[in-house]
Amino acid sequence: MHSSARSLGIGSLQTVSPEELYQVIVDASSQDVSRIKASSERLEAMLGMFGSYDALQEIASRTAYPLPIRQQAMIQFKNAVLGYWRSRKYLSDEHRTRIRQRSLIFVDEVDETIASCNEVVVAKIARIDYPDEWPNLTEHILKIIDTSLQNRYVAMSEDPKETLRLRRTLSLLNEILKEFSSVKLLAGVKVMSSIVEQLHVLLSNYYSKMSATFSESNLKPDSIASQSMCENILLSHLVYKCLVKMAVWFWGRIPRLTTDGFKPNQVWVEEFFRKSAIQLSSVAILRKKIALSMLQSDLMRNDQTLRTMIALTRHLRTFGKFFRRLQRHSAERFMTLPTSEDLILFYWSEIIDCSNHPQRMLSDSDEALFPLRFIVQGMAIFKESLSQWTPRRKSGIPNKQSFSQEFVENSVRVLVTRFLPLNASDLENWMSDPEEWVSTEEKENARWEFEIRACAEHVIVQLSGHFPDFVIPLLATNFVRSAPQPCADLDAVLQKEALYCAVGRCAFRLRDAIQFDSWVDTFATEAQATDQNSYPIIKRRIAWLLGKLVSEQCSAPNNPKVWETLMHLLHDRGSGSDAVVRLTAATSLRECVNGKDFMAETFAPFLSTAISELIQLMAEADSLESKRKVDESLNKVIERSGTFVIPFITVITEPIPHLWLAAGDDHDLKISLLRTMTQLAEAVKENARVLGLLVVPLVRESFVPKSSLMLDYDAVEMWYSTLKNTDTIFGPNDVPSLRELYPLLFHLMSTHGDIIGLTLRVVDSSLLLDAPHLLQTYANELCRGYLDAFQLKVGDVHQFQVMQSLGLMTQLCPASMWGEAMHTSGLFPRLLKAFVTDEVRDELMAELIYLFSRLLLADSRLFLQLMAAAAPVLNNPETKLYELLLDRWWGKFDTISQPRYRKLIAMGISALVGTGRIEVLQRIPEEIVELWADVFADRTDSPHPTTLEPTDPDDEPGFVTGWDLTRPPKSYFRESEGTAEYARREAVYSRDPIRTARLVVYVREKLKEAEANCGAETLQRYLNSTDPETLRQFQQLFVEG
Repeated sequence: MHSSARSLGIGSLQTVSPEELYQVIVDASSQDVSRIKASSERLEAMLGMFGSYDALQEIASRTAYPLPIRQQAMIQFKNAVLGYWRSRKYLSDEHRTRIRQRSLIFVDEVDETIASCNEVVVAKIARIDYPDEWPNLTEHILKIIDTSLQNRYVAMSEDPKETLRLRRTLSLLNEILKEFSSVKLLAGVKVMSSIVEQLHVLLSNYYSKMSATFSESNLKPDSIASQSMCENILLSHLVYKCLVKMAVWFWGRIPRLTTDGFKPNQVWVEEFFRKSAIQLSSVAILRKKIALSMLQSDLMRNDQTLRTMIALTRHLRTFGKFFRRLQRHSAERFMTLPTSEDLILFYWSEIIDCSNHPQRMLSDSDEALFPLRFIVQGMAIFKESLSQWTPRRKSGIPNKQSFSQEFVENSVRVLVTRFLPLNASDLENWMSDPEEWVSTEEKENARWEFEIRACAEHVIVQLSGHFPDFVIPLLATNFVRSAPQPCADLDAVLQKEALYCAVGRCAFRLRDAIQFDSWVDTFATEAQATDQNSYPIIKRRIAWLLGKLVSEQCSAPNNPKVWETLMHLLHDRGSGSDAVVRLTAATSLRECVNGKDFMAETFAPFLSTAISELIQLMAEADSLESKRKVDESLNKVIERSGTFVIPFITVITEPIPHLWLAAGDDHDLKISLLRTMTQLAEAVKENARVLGLLVVPLVRESFVPKSSLMLDYDAVEMWYSTLKNTDTIFGPNDVPSLRELYPLLFHLMSTHGDIIGLTLRVVDSSLLLDAPHLLQTYANELCRGYLDAFQLKVGDVHQFQVMQSLGLMTQLCPASMWGEAMHTSGLFPRLLKAFVTDEVRDELMAELIYLFSRLLLADSRLFLQLMAAAAPVLNNPETKLYELLLDRWWGKFDTISQPRYRKLIAMGISALVGTGRIEVLQRIPEEIVELWADVFADRTDSPHPTTLEPTDPDDEPGFVTGWDLTRPPKSYFRESEGTAEYARREAVYSRDPIRTARLVVYVREKLKEAEANCGAETLQRYLNSTDPETLRQFQQLFVEG
């Protein structure tokens, strides 16, 4: 084996031993579990050695080695080398050169696994190295292709090795084009442009000559069994895939490139499309003839014939993929391409022809007379082009090429009668796995380009939108005629179900043509029909249809018949119903209760049945996905029913622990269960007090290591909703419940930055509900949590919340409960540092001023102690800290416009004056007096102030003339309207000193405190330095009180 190993490593990096690496790969390929485990660990270590990737590829290239070993080496090489290709630590330039050269010898590789892995590696490396480090890549590939084509199509050689080399090289080129076509950066786009310029004409000529080998004159029923014919189709197919990638790449850039040099490429794309459209019809017709011959003669069915048919059908589908990609870029531009109209009508003619044959002729098989995916492609192309065939264009001008009424009506009939009905395969899947069948049906938006029924539904919707004058009367007439009629047999049931499906899809446009409310009784009768095996088909569709009609506002959501019908379908477990019906009814119930005009009072009589049936359905469901979807319906019922669910709290909560355990590692179901509890807390209001005993374990379970990342937000939201709504922190029988979560709360404040905003709301709710106990027991932990939250590197929005939460804390409990903790936790020094050093933006500076004012209002002496204790921590003299504090206080005051906060600041500075600190008194003559004067001017302070409200209670008030608002802004309540917390917040607001204290009286009292603390002579000296007129006005205000 050629080795790149050297006696010395690169620095401290060990050089790989090719012999040892080979033995490790041998062990990894064995059937011995112990050897596999040991080799896996050793291989991981060896991949970090110098030269390991070169050695891996060398092993994979040795055809003398056993195939499993070569495959293992190539797979490991593919998975690892691309991440380290640029690294000089693991690869030298010599290694990279050898790997590039060696990768091209795999065009002779027999094994598909090794060859496909190599294609990926070459494409990825080419994206990095071509053309700078690998300039001859495309020339080398083209040389192989050209030589092989000459040998096969000129010299007429059928050497299997030559064919394999050509197939591998074309596949490699296709992978390279796929890689470069996805590049978005300009340098990569330029490389792709140069490749396409080099290849597109050459490959077009190749395809023209190669595809002639399976033209109508050459491909006949008697020649389809030829291996050479199969190879010709497959090789042409690979060339065509390369052309498609280049054409689509060009097509996507045509609108952005208008230079004359690009016009030849546009012409080439249009010509390639035209030839592809002609080739499609030719291949489709030819293939259908051969498929029909194979159906009529068993002699033609052999392995080689089937391989040829598979190759031909795949090539046929590639035409459709090409057309769909062009159409997705721009359906309007697609219609301007030459022969596009003929192409669309050809596809539709194939769909009509398919409808005239027995159902069994349409299947998802490459040998079917009508391959399912080919027909779906045609439907999708037809659907996306319908806007070009409407009676009037967007401009309002009549369209001469519009479809006739006869064509449109016939199209709708074909779709409804042939492609919408459930087929034998659908019914078989329904019976074998009902839950999976329902799950698949509900993914309609993801299925329509791949499944015939879903695609047909979308086509009908488009037809009804573009041709309402033709489609709506047709559907309405058929519905009115068919709905009352009983179904005589299964075929009638399937046809009626298809009609109901079409009506439901077009319900919004049909609501003026059909009075759906008058038909609810008919649906109810059908839903309660006698037990017959075919009835679940209709019942399931009725359940679905009711959901559509209500959600599309075609039927009133408060019709008792609607609820009676859905309750019956949920409850019925006779032979005329099944799990599909019940699961569909659960989904429709969710849509109905979510209706725009839903009234909980009307639904209340049915609430008990709905809840019990949904819970029973969750228990019966086998799959976790089905349980989750039913739970989502339950959540919506709870949300929309509000307080009507109070009698059913126990019924709802009792099965949740069992469902949680059953969920295992399924986080989606657990999230849904957490939301059940959240919705329940919101619905039952103060009765949420009984939920705490379940909320506590659910929150804890949500934060175990394997679940925290997925469940954290929903768990905290449930916690928050419970706190908001409950009227006590205690559970039933005065057993503490939510208090048990406080340690976890502090942990979340410190660590979970992604949910810190919601976590701080939990803190606020806990304070409002249980502040004395919380601070008496956990003051230091809480303040430490605030500090950690403030310092989280997740933006600064949460820092505002920290300030506001601290402000709330100071209003709820005396300073003796939190003052010491603010220092010992390091919280106050950190906030003071942020303030005096200007390290935060102005808006946060304002919040800090508000907080410091709150601290002073709570206990000014404590504030002095905090300042004194912070001085050594911040390595600054206390006097300097006061100087910086007052500078920032005064400097930011003028940026604050709301009078309520200006009054808070004025009261805060007044409390600071009352301490008698000389650093503060020195500021009286100018800064403090001017601040007081500005705030006094905001509003005349009288014994009976006039309170003002914002014009819109939902708006934040701007600058208003006055300190007070009768009602606080909506944002103050933190979305707590309608909960017990609303009253708690309102109570805090009503006793806020900003509301209760008159500023003039407050300032006068604080001046008296200053006089007592520093002496009358000292205070008077500073007051005498004030402007005499201002001082006189103040004295007059103080006298008037």
